[in-house]
Amino acid sequence: MIAIFDYGSGNIRSAQKAFATTGSKVEIVSEPKVAMGASALVVPGVGAFAACMEQIANSGGIDLIEAFYKSGKQIFGICVGMQVLFKTSSEKGSHKGIGILNGDVTKLQAQILPQIGWNKVETVEESKLFAGIRDESFYFVHSYAIKNGVLDAVNTFADYDEKFLAALEFENVCATQFHPEKSGKAGLKLIKNWVDCL
Repeated sequence: MIAIFDYGSGNIRSAQKAFATTGSKVEIVSEPKVAMGASALVVPGVGAFAACMEQIANSGGIDLIEAFYKSGKQIFGICVGMQVLFKTSSEKGSHKGIGILNGDVTKLQAQILPQIGWNKVETVEESKLFAGIRDESFYFVHSYAIKNGVLDAVNTFADYDEKFLAALEFENVCATQFHPEKSGKAGLKLIKNWVDCL
């Protein structure tokens, strides 16, 4: 079972529908003990970093995500659900993330923010997430991002007046700054690629 972690923020219904297209059993779960019984965990996220972190902390999500990571079971972070996996964010102050991934979330140096809409990503051959996906655009909604790649990870970048991390694959963690559940056929293909690796 794939658990979509419901901590009060994120497109959980659309994420559930998108992941269910793979034929997998997908459940929305708000109780960490129940989520720990899943084979994989999806961490969605919409809104401000600090608010999401507060909701995750209040719901027992920090311990859940850390335990999932240590167990070796797969985690998939989406948008702010990707950002919270990193050490810090400078969005509206300085805030600590969960810190599974080494890096800092900072404001994009772009003329128009937030970036809302479709943008191409620079795929790399070694990516399992993007297997069979080339020259496709994905749907982004954000003003902040990770600018540098993660050491020893498969890093996929996009450009919006500057280069930023659009997706990564590191150990048992996959994450996308874009919303695959809103990205049409390419997004559903990416989700299926992830599920096929479980």
